[in-house]
Amino acid sequence: MKGFWTKALVKPLPLRNSAAKGLITTLWVVAQGLTLTVPAIASGGSNREPMSYSDLLVNIDNGKVSKIEIDPVQQVAKVTLENQDKKDPAQEVALFNNYPELVKRARDNKVNLAIQPTADNSAVMGLLAHLLLFLLLLGGLLLIIRRSANSPGGPGQALNFGKSRARFQMEAKTGVMFDDVAGIEEAKEELQEVVTFLKKPEKFTAVGAKIPKGVLLIGPPGTGKTLLAKAIAGEAGVPFFSISGSEFVEMFVGVGASRVRDLFKKAKENAPCIIFIDEIDAVGRQRGTGIGGGNDEREQTLNQLLTEMDGFEGNTGIIIIAATNRPDVLDTALLRPGRFDRQISVDLPTYAGRLGILEVHARDKKLEPDISLEAIARRTPGFSGADLANLLNEAAILTARRHKEAVSMLEVDDAIDRVTIGLTLTPLLDSKKKRLIAYHEVGHALLMTLLKNSDPLNKVTIIPRSGGIGGFAQQSFNEEMIDSGLYTRSWMTDRITIALGGRAAEEEVFGSAEVTAGASGDIKAVAEIAREMVTRYGMSDLGLVALESPAGEVFLGRSMMSRQEYSEEVSTQIDREVREIALRCYQEARQMIRDNRPLVDRLVEVLLDGETIEGDEFRQIVEAYRELPVAAPAL
Repeated sequence: MKGFWTKALVKPLPLRNSAAKGLITTLWVVAQGLTLTVPAIASGGSNREPMSYSDLLVNIDNGKVSKIEIDPVQQVAKVTLENQDKKDPAQEVALFNNYPELVKRARDNKVNLAIQPTADNSAVMGLLAHLLLFLLLLGGLLLIIRRSANSPGGPGQALNFGKSRARFQMEAKTGVMFDDVAGIEEAKEELQEVVTFLKKPEKFTAVGAKIPKGVLLIGPPGTGKTLLAKAIAGEAGVPFFSISGSEFVEMFVGVGASRVRDLFKKAKENAPCIIFIDEIDAVGRQRGTGIGGGNDEREQTLNQLLTEMDGFEGNTGIIIIAATNRPDVLDTALLRPGRFDRQISVDLPTYAGRLGILEVHARDKKLEPDISLEAIARRTPGFSGADLANLLNEAAILTARRHKEAVSMLEVDDAIDRVTIGLTLTPLLDSKKKRLIAYHEVGHALLMTLLKNSDPLNKVTIIPRSGGIGGFAQQSFNEEMIDSGLYTRSWMTDRITIALGGRAAEEEVFGSAEVTAGASGDIKAVAEIAREMVTRYGMSDLGLVALESPAGEVFLGRSMMSRQEYSEEVSTQIDREVREIALRCYQEARQMIRDNRPLVDRLVEVLLDGETIEGDEFRQIVEAYRELPVAAPAL
């Protein structure tokens, strides 16, 4: 028993709580005190040698023993010798299991023999040992439960498995107001009604109006959907529940539905309030779709969400705001009136919106006086609010790295290039590769400058970037055309010609045998634009017919491939039209490079010398060359 407790209690349960360690230490001390036997009294003085069993038999035969007390429990015989001082304790002699010889000789020699067994407490000790083990396990379990209760959301919430994990704030202290949200003014105006209803509901109920039960924010990533929800909570000042759609779904069936019920139960107790569900497409996808059917747990969770939003039991005073960038995958029952009544599009910001976003994020940045936020806004079409925030942050990091006190336009330009193209690498040494890249990029840049329907050149460089980019020619695109998507046929044709300008310059200067694979990305873009012109936009001799539709999502029960509603003969004609557009634009690019070959050489020398040419400087060189008088031919 002693060995068992030594092994069992030396290694306590792996609890981190200090109280648990103290409990285990106490139980260890108690167990040791109860299990260890009382040490035997030293036999005799320090000069007396211990007596063995055989010595005891000899002493009995010699008449030296006056009294023997046998303890059968401890297998010990206490021996008192003749002429022994009464103050001296009896000697202890270890006995075997059977000792009939000792009893026989004691009787034959008329030695006083007595049997005095000690109390047998083995049963009590066994019961006490089991009791201590039970108390130890019970204490450990209580400590685990206590730790689970003190750490919400942690791994110890086994008893709250079906409870909602929504973050709850009685007064939404998000720190975000509508003044902190810029670039999405239309969405802000629509959401102002939600705030007004929560503050002054009588303004709407007086005329019989009902506020929408649900508001769905739709837009690309980084446009500010979650930020808008924080602003609504900050403006309204009502209880605010926030949760992600993925937190509803678990591997166990029924847990997600239980969490939805618990969330709405808490919301009804604190109405009026706001429930914000981020990335609702994680739980709100269409039901019964995909290969092999849908996910039963996710569909049960969605069914419970649909019932709670608009079922037999009302949820007056609860406004649900959800955000997603994939509205095409949401179930149609979720989008009907009565659930998400209003869908607000949060698109990429326009020029005015980008300027407002830059002004918001520039509040805590040290900027030089000559920096122009208007110029930055014009150079960043297609940037979302998150992209613009990251842009200014990258510029501030570059400023600190260069040991400057304020952000200048140089850092902003470098940050734009780093975000859009890649990290700047070490410039190439003067070599044939560097010269070939220079001719390639000048071919692009020159066509950007000479073609009538092209967007103007921003800059051209041969400084390599991460991702295998040896250089690039960058345009300043027409923002109105990009935002509206109303591309003209002439603009798309010039776009194809510009994309082929690099390959045209390589072939004109170095010959067809020396062209490189550097134009692979350009050729891919050419094929995509030309095919869309033929099959989707009706910009070919095939007429005004849409011949292809985009591919669907296979997990939504749609086709994996784009549908082709035409014959093999029409397919051949499509391929022929795409090829003719590409060849026609390539011949035009080569002709323009051939006609301006001296100008191309001059631009390449300037580019090799400075490694970067800004758009204005590039156009000045082109204009100066084109204004030179043409020499008269010799007679």
